[in-house]
Amino acid sequence: MALTRREARMRRHMRSRNRISGTPERPRLAVFRSNRHIYAQVIDDVSGTTLVAASTLSPELRDVLDYTGNIDAAQKVGELIAKKAQEKGISKVVFDRGGNLFHGRVKALAEGAREAGLEF
Repeated sequence: MALTRREARMRRHMRSRNRISGTPERPRLAVFRSNRHIYAQVIDDVSGTTLVAASTLSPELRDVLDYTGNIDAAQKVGELIAKKAQEKGISKVVFDRGGNLFHGRVKALAEGAREAGLEF
């Protein structure tokens, strides 16, 4: 029986999450992508807390973006999450693409975060 796209993504996500875990020294940058928006969180898995979050729904970006489901919006979210993380003293993270392919909006978010100073 063939997997649906969602089931295949969840399978990839669980396979990568078995190897990726965020620590206080190097938290996890988790990405979730929907059709209309993209969300990013910096998570410490040891304590189970979200340290920093940003998305296309963030007040800083909501008025700036014309459309929230494209590569430009994803890159701006990457830059915003990097800026917020650096304000909290976080410079190194582990990237968790959430089972999505490293392509398009997920790649743009990662490149935006790297350009703004996050290391991964």
